[in-house]
Amino acid sequence: ICTLEFEDHRPLYDWCLDELEIHHPKQIEFARLNLSYTVLSKRKLMRLVAENVVNGWDDPRMPTISGFRRRGYTPEAIRDFCDRIGVAKANSIVDLALLEHCIREDLNKKANRVMSVLDPVKVVITNYPEGQVEELEAKNNPEDESAGTRTIPFSRELYIEKSDFMEEPVKKFRRLAPGKEVRFKYAYYLTCEKVIKNDQGEILEIHCTYDPKTKGGWSDDGRKVKGTIHWVSASHAKKVKVNLYDNLFSKENPDDVEDGKDFLINLNQDSLKTVEAYIEPSVKNAKILDRYQFERTGYFCVDKETDENNLVFNRTVNLRDTWAKIQKKLKT
Repeated sequence: ICTLEFEDHRPLYDWCLDELEIHHPKQIEFARLNLSYTVLSKRKLMRLVAENVVNGWDDPRMPTISGFRRRGYTPEAIRDFCDRIGVAKANSIVDLALLEHCIREDLNKKANRVMSVLDPVKVVITNYPEGQVEELEAKNNPEDESAGTRTIPFSRELYIEKSDFMEEPVKKFRRLAPGKEVRFKYAYYLTCEKVIKNDQGEILEIHCTYDPKTKGGWSDDGRKVKGTIHWVSASHAKKVKVNLYDNLFSKENPDDVEDGKDFLINLNQDSLKTVEAYIEPSVKNAKILDRYQFERTGYFCVDKETDENNLVFNRTVNLRDTWAKIQKKLKT
């Protein structure tokens, strides 16, 4: 079996075998795999490595087995992807969204959930006792009851995502806002009372009150809140480094360039963004290649650069399932 470029060589191949009067196996040609927003040509991949566009063959942006492994892709997800696309005779480009769909499906069943805040802003619960800490119970994986539960510390000062707060909320914004009550996952209902800013108008703290009768995120009086957000305890959270990987190229077909132009002109300059984040302390003993779902954010894998003093995560894929949306559009 071989790729289509060898089809023209078949007459010579057949002639050699016939003249040598040896066993004549059947030659089958198939189209090579092409993925959107990346290149699979070894020559072009070599350039990416040699010109330091990426950090070696196992860079998580590389479409290599070592790159996929370091990014957090599982063998099962890759096999599922190959089963879905099959073998074709016609050249085509397979949408990267399908590969991402396969890894989401696999990790949704396997990956333990944790809460992490990538872009933090502090929340102070003004009516929560100073110095008090509660241990709240959370499921490790709602898709797998055998995964058990873990405890998460809850205290007076928390971190939430900046994007989960809006001082002047737009229509249908269901997260935290002045005077608005939301559910803090596994914890309580909180209501924003005040916003503390610096001289430049930047938000330093969000002051809230909590309802102690809503422990676990539910109310006996039946009132409902539409928003649920994740959080970490400021004094207990572990600071980690997170590599946010995106497509290596900005064009679906990186080879789509004008005459005389190089395919590298289509590089995505934002294919890697590194942030310092806060994560719940349950991951303190995480090992290299351990995979987690950061709740409401995406799937992440512990990178090989992790050591006993520094924990490093690579984003495998976010939670938005582009492929599912594409399928839905095709059906309609």
